[in-house]
Amino acid sequence: MKADNDLYRKLRALSATQLWQEEVPKFNRASDVDRQRQVGLIRAVGVVFSTTQHLALKAEVVVWMKGLLNDPSEKVRRYAMAAIPKLGGDVESEKKILSIIQTSQVDREKRKAGAALEKIAGEETLKAVAGKKDALPFSEHKVRANVARRDGPGKIRMDSILDRYDTLRISLRCRRGLEATLAEEVKDAEAKGGKFRLLEVRGSHVVVAAKAPFTLAELYQLRCFDTVGFGLGRVRDPQSSDAIAGLAQLIGSELTERLMSHYTDGSWRYRLAFSGSKNRDEEVQEIAKAAFKVNAKILNDPIEAPWSIDVFVAPTAAIVELRPKVSPDPRLAYRLNAVSAASHPPIAACMARLAGRQDNEVIWDPFCGSGLELIESAILGDVKQLVGTDLSESAVAMTKANFAAAKLAGVKGAFYTSDFRNFNAIPELARGKVSLIISNPPLGRRVRVPNLHGLFEDLFKVASEVLRPGGRLIFVNPVRVEPQDKSLRRTYRQEVDLGGYDCKMEMYVKI
Repeated sequence: MKADNDLYRKLRALSATQLWQEEVPKFNRASDVDRQRQVGLIRAVGVVFSTTQHLALKAEVVVWMKGLLNDPSEKVRRYAMAAIPKLGGDVESEKKILSIIQTSQVDREKRKAGAALEKIAGEETLKAVAGKKDALPFSEHKVRANVARRDGPGKIRMDSILDRYDTLRISLRCRRGLEATLAEEVKDAEAKGGKFRLLEVRGSHVVVAAKAPFTLAELYQLRCFDTVGFGLGRVRDPQSSDAIAGLAQLIGSELTERLMSHYTDGSWRYRLAFSGSKNRDEEVQEIAKAAFKVNAKILNDPIEAPWSIDVFVAPTAAIVELRPKVSPDPRLAYRLNAVSAASHPPIAACMARLAGRQDNEVIWDPFCGSGLELIESAILGDVKQLVGTDLSESAVAMTKANFAAAKLAGVKGAFYTSDFRNFNAIPELARGKVSLIISNPPLGRRVRVPNLHGLFEDLFKVASEVLRPGGRLIFVNPVRVEPQDKSLRRTYRQEVDLGGYDCKMEMYVKI
């Protein structure tokens, strides 16, 4: 095995042309014994040609690989079966691999054939499944998921109306620390005629219920949540022997089918995911198999599934939610580009909401990145002028492009490649003119800052100069530093999870 892997790594570094024109002919001329020693070549060819742009060569490789399925060596056949799914597979490959399952006397070879069919299976395999379910070395639900993905990949329907909603609990999940802001957004939207009412705030999510038939597009008018999940139920004592059956019943339930049928174009496929870092691959397979027996129309498939079924495990219960994988996010249609250290979009939306509204806002982001905080602020209305500065010329270009894509009627934009400390050179930042400074500045992690404390001390100094009376400064603060100027009074501080580390979100008002 080590020799096979060593040869694979060596050949994997060669080009597609070298492999096909130099190494494959050597393999073809070798004796049966030597070919078994050189099976690493088959693996290398499968990997390299899976991404090659040499389509004519790839077609020849596919023919060669299918020929290896007839090789007298079980080891050669086994490596060929592992490589064929990387090249796409076809009906001829499928039939040959099915034939190997029916004729081989080697369990290892049968298992490899079953694994290959789970990836390339089509109608021929489904016919075989219908005949002898228990005798075949592959999972029927995996085969059906592969066929469903190919025939109707599935995508989320945003505009389909769900009219049976009365008992539905909807979880809006957000970064820890932002739950109260999200809850306020839900209440504000309801007061303006929105279709969702607040039920409770629990952990890092906000639970809402619908008041009328609704679409996902209407749910995505809320901007402060990260993901949305429909509650399927809970399983008590997730460590018990009955937990798998309980999870399977929820996954295959009438509620799951109703939601998927309303909101999916194409196949009803989901990826099963557990909270926490524990590896649960074997458990996932058991649950998926049991769920398939409950409802064969709902298929577990980790590859490009339009849904995720998320299991949040606690000591006394497991909460199960069905989450639509909405991509691209319709709320971010304006986001044409993003810098590598850009804000998490719901955080930007929460900051804009926390800042509140004043008439004719003049808003500045000293570290504008790709402009999320500025644009999310303008979406809330009553904005006259946006100003963005950043040391990165490419970041400023992204902000300009995103601002144009947002089509913010009546809002002026001015964006400069500049250090924020040079605000005096920017006409829109005249002293006492700015009503809001909003920013998720560099935190010293993805973008190194030589003097992080000094940066934030300077931010406070600049804010005290440019803000008008009643103006606000809202930003994410990773350090313990307070403004020296007493004209800035802190009105808000909240610890927020920024994706694995905590920072303080703070707001100050110029008095």
